[in-house]
Amino acid sequence: MIQIHHVAHLALDDDDLDPDQIVEGAPEVRSRVLHEDGVVERGVWEITPGVVTDVEADELFVVMAGRATIEVEGGASYDIGPGDAVVLEAGARTCWRVHETLRKVYQVTL
Repeated sequence: MIQIHHVAHLALDDDDLDPDQIVEGAPEVRSRVLHEDGVVERGVWEITPGVVTDVEADELFVVMAGRATIEVEGGASYDIGPGDAVVLEAGARTCWRVHETLRKVYQVTL
C-alpha cells in the first residue's frame, strides 16, 4: 500500500499534554498517526510555543516548520528548525523550548 500525505497542511487532532510536563507558557499539542503496525508508528506531530519536559522514545523525526531548542538533561542543547533530521534515544530526559510552532514528521520504534 502507498500513502501520500501533504504534511504541511494536514489536519491534526488535539492531544492531551500532561500539565506536569509544562514548564512555561500554555503549549498545545496536535498529531495524526499515519501508520502503526505494532513495530513502528509514523505520523505528524505539532506543538505550539512554550516550554515542556519529556522522556523520549526511540525516534527519528524531520522538522517541517517552526523552531525549538532541545536541552538534554546532563548534556548539550540543540537548536532545530525546518529540514533538520533528529534522532532521539529512548529514555533521554529533555526540555523543549518551542520558539515557533513546530511541526515534525516522525517514526517511533514501539
